[in-house]
Amino acid sequence: MTLVVETTDEAVDGIADGSTVLVGGFGMAGMPVDLIDALIRQGASDLTVVSNNAGNGDTGLAALLAAGRVRKVVCSFPRQSDSWVFDGLYRSGDIELEVVPQGNLAERMRAAGAGIGAFFCPTGVGTPIAEGKETREIDGRTYVLEYPLRGDVALIGAHVADRAGNLVYRKTARNFGPVMATAATTVVAQVGSVVEVGEIDPEHVVTPSIYVDRVVTV
Repeated sequence: MTLVVETTDEAVDGIADGSTVLVGGFGMAGMPVDLIDALIRQGASDLTVVSNNAGNGDTGLAALLAAGRVRKVVCSFPRQSDSWVFDGLYRSGDIELEVVPQGNLAERMRAAGAGIGAFFCPTGVGTPIAEGKETREIDGRTYVLEYPLRGDVALIGAHVADRAGNLVYRKTARNFGPVMATAATTVVAQVGSVVEVGEIDPEHVVTPSIYVDRVVTV
């Protein structure tokens, strides 16, 4: 059952050291900044963070990295013009990195949510990304075996939730939230508003409440 909690601190309560945390967002679009700030206050450390980017500027995910709470980042785009926090940590050897092509990243989480044991994908074949992985030729094309990517926790941002926990996203803020919500044991969503059950058209629901554990309005 989804809980609508009063504060972001309550929303992230119980996240343990060493957790794998899926963090939504494409850059800052859909980034659950308030939940990340609460996670910094909460104090969990030695985290593995899975996100499209490795932080922007000094806020959100970058602030979590700067606080020294992250052991490893799994992402598609670790380096951008404003990713100086991650860049500095990586160059000094203070953080691990696993680069995953963007489509593979989404599909690995989708596979986790769908109960798929593994899948073959052509992306990355013949590059360092495929080193040490099983490959197979199918219909004359080479594919590399990829495994599901699961999280202990997913922190996502959505536009509106109802009190049952059904989520609606806004435009590009939809990005990784829906697949992350299916791939984590505990899913926490920050939203702009919470409405009563029945106020969201069922045809507009993107993430059903069955996937959502906690909702907080920010």
